[in-house]
Amino acid sequence: MEIEVKLRLQDAAAHGQLTTILSPFLSKTLHQQNIFFDTPTNTLSSQLSVLRLRFLNNDARCIVSLKAKPTLLDGVSRVEEDEEELEPCIARACVEDPLRLGKIESRILKRVKEEFGVGEEMGFVCLGGFENKREVFDWKNLKLEVDETKYEFGICYEVECESEDPDGVKKLLEEFLKENGIGYSYSKMTKFAVFRSGKLP
Repeated sequence: MEIEVKLRLQDAAAHGQLTTILSPFLSKTLHQQNIFFDTPTNTLSSQLSVLRLRFLNNDARCIVSLKAKPTLLDGVSRVEEDEEELEPCIARACVEDPLRLGKIESRILKRVKEEFGVGEEMGFVCLGGFENKREVFDWKNLKLEVDETKYEFGICYEVECESEDPDGVKKLLEEFLKENGIGYSYSKMTKFAVFRSGKLP
């Protein structure tokens, strides 16, 4: 179970202000391309599950993940997540031809076949996706991820932090944002849900 605090930043100015304040604690910047898949009959999404390929830093790495049963309440996200590395060139071939997903050697894809009954004959379709620039900061023994997410219909800004103590982290983050006059609100939708809705929340 992945538990994260997710706070939506008000706008580009709030994002810029936060990343400037946190700049001494920057550990890395990741350029992510997130691409999603389902069956033609929406087998996965109908069971509250998501299959994602995430390409990192111009295909230096690719991670395939299966997320299930997400909840997002009062800025705290809980989701069952399983992921593994995938050879980027194989993953790219699957984007070009989603039917290949049913044929590659992958523990995650094997799970999808077994748990959702998705066989080669049913196949997969590509739903599209979005780009995300993620700056990771090591701050107060926490790993803060500040995202600038570019959808076809607009840009969203968010700060996330994975923790076993989400309420404590949320309190700390909220105090920090308020002290610095940075506008924010609790995230009400996952990035995938925003993508599928076709409009900014």
